[in-house]
Amino acid sequence: MKKDKLLLAYYGDDFTGSTDALEFLTLAGVKTVLFLRKPEQKDLDRFPGIQAIGLAGKSRSMSPSEMETELCNAFENLKSFAPNHFHYKVCSTFDSAPHVGNIGKAIEIGSEVFNQKTVLVSPSAPHLGRFCVFGNLFARMGTIGNGEIYRIDRHPSMSKHPVTPALEGDLSLHLAKQTEKSINLVNLTTIEKGISEVLEALENNKAEILFFDGFNLEHLKTIGSVFNQLAAEKTLFSVGSSGIEMALGLDWKGKKVIGNETAFESAGEVSPILVLSGSCSPVTSSQIEYALKNGFLEIALESKAVDIQNQAEIIKNTVAQIIENFNQGKSTILHTSTGSNDPRIAETEAYFTSKGIPVNDIQKQCSTIYGSVLGQITNEVLKAIPLKRILFAGGDTSSYAASELDILALEMIAPIAPGAPLCKAVSDKEWVNGIEMNFKGGQVGTADYFIKVLKGEKL
Repeated sequence: MKKDKLLLAYYGDDFTGSTDALEFLTLAGVKTVLFLRKPEQKDLDRFPGIQAIGLAGKSRSMSPSEMETELCNAFENLKSFAPNHFHYKVCSTFDSAPHVGNIGKAIEIGSEVFNQKTVLVSPSAPHLGRFCVFGNLFARMGTIGNGEIYRIDRHPSMSKHPVTPALEGDLSLHLAKQTEKSINLVNLTTIEKGISEVLEALENNKAEILFFDGFNLEHLKTIGSVFNQLAAEKTLFSVGSSGIEMALGLDWKGKKVIGNETAFESAGEVSPILVLSGSCSPVTSSQIEYALKNGFLEIALESKAVDIQNQAEIIKNTVAQIIENFNQGKSTILHTSTGSNDPRIAETEAYFTSKGIPVNDIQKQCSTIYGSVLGQITNEVLKAIPLKRILFAGGDTSSYAASELDILALEMIAPIAPGAPLCKAVSDKEWVNGIEMNFKGGQVGTADYFIKVLKGEKL
């Protein structure tokens, strides 16, 4: 591999998932920058020694037609940098549906852009409690700790996800509803036999999509070695969780393509902080409850904020309240719900229904509008006060919220929880540049997560 060639480029289907991949690459010793808009060579040149790049996207909340426009342009953009690998990074719970966040559609686009007959899919992320066994996906409740492990279609949270509920544990059957491409699986019995057996299975494969099981780091190392061998001649297109970054990193380290893992010191306490939550996950709900018992204040964003006629007043009043809380030294949580039973959810759905929005489009409208409002509020707050650290909770809304801040890129500065690092924003806006940001998915973290982010401590 040429030293000046990018080891990897990836597109994250939402912001929280994009920082997940950023973390695992950075910790592995790969100098990585996550861009929030399509980069040009001059943007890469701002970061000497760069080895991998990501592009934080929003495709998880897009329809297939929207994905066509978004991903064709994004894939071609990242392909132009000629990386060894190109990874379409999805959530480790494989969130997707035929009408929104369609992974099958992304595979079809990537197969054409990268001229690759068989697309390799590796969903497992054992380090996050996500396991693929004989094609079935299992997930721990939360991403750390000793939470119970469930088949994804029986997971208490993911089976009830408001946008893409997990209704099928067998990922081949799940994906077959999103594409007509043929699907096959390299299962655990083959992966256990090692690299040569997996390569032989690839040679004999006739399917257009090939899943890989994975249960532990040894399995990931085998997958990483296979993927790196396949990338020797041309850019290899793959789809999956940040387990792919972990897999590649394990093989790169073994072959001394990269050096030692990067060590980070604690980021230290920064108080007060601002939390922006568009999540209705029970994990996030427990984190909000814990933080409120430990000195945080809350602002419940009214459901009428989805009506553009109300937004200017709501934004003005909310900004004023956050500034007042800041001046009192109080960290603030601005949330759109405190769990799936929050009455604001039904109120929002009723509003969109009254406007004739189809049922399948309501959740996307929620993510887009609430995310935009949260972002506009944050932008005005940053103009007014010297806020230093922000926490975004919820993958879909955070994508739209961060878009309002005109951030060029993010660099990791410290670990907080697996898959959710603390990052530094790079922006031409002086009130945004240098702000510390943490993006966490709904399932990420323990009850004291917000406290840990405030203190800059690793879970």
